[in-house]
Amino acid sequence: MNNIAAIFKKQLKDTLRNKTVLIQFVMFPIMTLIMNNAIKMQEMPENFFVNLFATMYIGMAPLTSIASIISEEKEKNTLRVLIMSNVKPYEFLLGIGSYVWFACMLGGIVICTAGGYNLQAGIAFMCIMAIGILTSLLIGAIIGIWSKTQMMATSIAVPVMVVFAFVPMLSLFNSTIEKIARVIYSEQISRMFSQINSLQLNVGNVGVIVMNIFIAAVIFIIIFKKCKLS
Repeated sequence: MNNIAAIFKKQLKDTLRNKTVLIQFVMFPIMTLIMNNAIKMQEMPENFFVNLFATMYIGMAPLTSIASIISEEKEKNTLRVLIMSNVKPYEFLLGIGSYVWFACMLGGIVICTAGGYNLQAGIAFMCIMAIGILTSLLIGAIIGIWSKTQMMATSIAVPVMVVFAFVPMLSLFNSTIEKIARVIYSEQISRMFSQINSLQLNVGNVGVIVMNIFIAAVIFIIIFKKCKLS
């Protein structure tokens, strides 16, 4: 726990200096506040921008952030120094993962506040955010561990991020994309956000999210064993 806490604190200090990672955590919450208050249209669904940007935030921020952090630590040999200092690989991953999850949840609170939900809907909203962020963290960690350099991680993370962050938005306007998008967790999360005030979980959306988490976890274990953090 001491090692995990130390990595958490280290990453907090690093992020304040790394504007590229910092902007991932603040961009969508700020955009949500601006767009949700500045644009009002008669036929627009309630909290349209809250639901839209919350889904994009889940699909983008945790995935790209953790992939960038892990690959940067590997490239600069900081990770090798940590491991030689008796920090185990799983402690490093838990420290980085818990930090990114916590930072993203803070952004999620801002987005949730912009929606003006009641207590029950707000709790449901944050629970969905937590699960979505965790799934994206697993996918981002896979990319970070697999990549030898930060540039390689970015080149892989961007197209993956585009799928999970933007496909749910495109599915709102295209029925064909909607049918394809049903199998990804961010699309199901988007649908749950749109029904947050009268949320009814079903086998479809829960099953897809669980399956996505299971597949990501299996791939993560395989990549972790094959690539070995060093």
